Amino acid sequence: MEEMEEELKCPVCGSFYREPIILPCSHNICQACARNILVQTPESESPQSRRASGSGVSDYDYLDLDKMSLYSEADSGYGSYGGFASAPTTPCQKSPNGVRVFPPAMPPPATHLSPALAPVPRNSCITCPQCHRSLILDDRGLRGFPKNRVLEGVIDRYQQSKAAALKCQLCEKAPKEATVMCEQCDVFYCDPCRLRCHPPRGPLAKHRLVPPAQGRVSRRLSPRKVSTCTDHELENHSMYCVQCKMPVCYQCLEEGKHSSHEVKALGAMWKLHKSQLSQALNGLSDRAKEAKEFLVQLRNMVQQIQENSVEFEACLVAQCDALIDALNRRKAQLLARVNKEHEHKLKVVRDQISHCTVKLRQTTGLMEYCLEVIKENDPSGFLQISDALIRRVHLTEDQWGKGTLTPRMTTDFDLSLDNSPLLQSIHQLDFVQMKTSSPVPATPILQLEECCTHNNSATLSWKQPPLSTVPADGYILELDDGNGGQFREVYVGKETMCTVDGLHFNSTYNARIKAFNKTGVSQYSKTLVLQTSEVAWFAFDPGSAHSDIIFSNDNLTVTCSSYDDRVVLGKTGFSKGVHYWELTVDRYDNHPDPAFGVARIDVMKDVMLGKDDKAWAITEGGITKGATIGILLDLNRKTLTFFINDEQQGPIAFENVEGLFFPAVSLNRNVQVTLHTGLPVPDCYSSRASIA
Repeated sequence: MEEMEEELKCPVCGSFYREPIILPCSHNICQACARNILVQTPESESPQSRRASGSGVSDYDYLDLDKMSLYSEADSGYGSYGGFASAPTTPCQKSPNGVRVFPPAMPPPATHLSPALAPVPRNSCITCPQCHRSLILDDRGLRGFPKNRVLEGVIDRYQQSKAAALKCQLCEKAPKEATVMCEQCDVFYCDPCRLRCHPPRGPLAKHRLVPPAQGRVSRRLSPRKVSTCTDHELENHSMYCVQCKMPVCYQCLEEGKHSSHEVKALGAMWKLHKSQLSQALNGLSDRAKEAKEFLVQLRNMVQQIQENSVEFEACLVAQCDALIDALNRRKAQLLARVNKEHEHKLKVVRDQISHCTVKLRQTTGLMEYCLEVIKENDPSGFLQISDALIRRVHLTEDQWGKGTLTPRMTTDFDLSLDNSPLLQSIHQLDFVQMKTSSPVPATPILQLEECCTHNNSATLSWKQPPLSTVPADGYILELDDGNGGQFREVYVGKETMCTVDGLHFNSTYNARIKAFNKTGVSQYSKTLVLQTSEVAWFAFDPGSAHSDIIFSNDNLTVTCSSYDDRVVLGKTGFSKGVHYWELTVDRYDNHPDPAFGVARIDVMKDVMLGKDDKAWAITEGGITKGATIGILLDLNRKTLTFFINDEQQGPIAFENVEGLFFPAVSLNRNVQVTLHTGLPVPDCYSSRASIA
């Protein structure tokens, strides 16, 4: 929790907040510190005098939030680093946290009241020490700002957790440090006294033992302070105004201050904002985890740079010594250059480590603070700061995503010494190249055990070599056309596995993969030979079928719920090769006129197959219950042939069939058919084709 301490300190005094108040910009400040940085503004600059003088004041100039006017530096004339037109300029002061703040324009008058309750001069102005937005106080002065009860509770718990360790209450001589506290007995125990005086058996087994710090907090836990309305100090907050983003009381609502605003129950908004903050913290927690891993990576880089430096220096010394006297004069210069590169790399990495460490500490502190805020049970106080915290969490998360987790320096020493010149050129000896561009990735390796084919689809998997240190931005997968033709790109992306659909059946494909990054592309991997299935196994496709089609038997059997003809297609399309499948007629009643054949993917689904120019089908000729209809699509010869009960129907039904075709059936509710796939071409057709 130490990283959270910065969240709990006032930006003015640098100490823990004392009676913190919430400014309209959502920042906090001690009430006493707020009084110390008040500045009295000229009478002519107050909102009341501006209205009286008739000067135009737009809605942007000030926002009427409970009679308080908020000004920015751009539109109010009030800046964060200077005085005002009618007041002597006073120099800015610096708080212990390094934040510039305004000193008081004049010493406060003597009063017997406490600083927090003393009256505030008229037309006083306060400037937020963090965002530098200026605010004209109204008649209520600092009492018009809500108190941050949640922050007070978090500070109290934090200070209690940092207090000295509690001692055992039962040790007879020198008390040892307590390890647990029994909530029922209200006694702190060390381990020996707990085992001796509070054994975990009998009635004592039901007692609840907690850590000493938690026990101390439960002892000192005071009743929750109920926040009251800033306008009506005797009224508790009971509702929440969504537009104003602030808790309100019933009297505020009765007075009509929020009559046109959306008002919701305080408890419901409390739970909603707690949920939103928790969700925002999840994303920030992931960023913090990545940052910790990144810091480990940077620290490892320091060690690796040291090791690479030693190795490179040894190699350089060996080369220089081989050139004896002539190289001795040059050796010192070369070593100095290597050391310079060495120091430069270390400096860059260490600077990044320092920067990332500070940012991670701030992020962790914010996370711990938010978690403590979530523990608070004061809905009103929580809702006063939840919006600002959610914005800060999102902003901090975005800051981690802008390239901050990428090393700014590589660990390699990209230096190459050329010792081939003659001795007379020794004085011109220099590094060939001090820095080279990032190398290309290593050649990917196909993982043969994970590569396979199914029907007319092929799945390929690959990986980078185990010792590869150059990252790849992506991969390019190429396949030929299945006939030994040219390769073409079928996939480009970051994944290391890809499935390619729509290949030809009974075809042999060659596949290869290469990696790429910003520098270039790697060499191709070894070529992998893939053999698709000789015959097609498929079922009917529910996705493209008419909605009246009814499927069963793993989508192999279909019927229809309508008396009208409806079309259903197979899942697999064909554009090459010879394919044969059969359909058996399971039910055939009352002149249904079913049709069997092939069709394009965009065939009409609500008319009989073959009624448009995108389907080729057989509709009659011996089709009865129990009949088997065979369909032979020969895309090599561009023909379509039909069989009924293993007998060919005529010579060739259709010719010049070319393109992509899907098995198709049209039927109504009086017909039910079952599909059979993975069948060889009939022998009679094979013999005729060989003779032809």
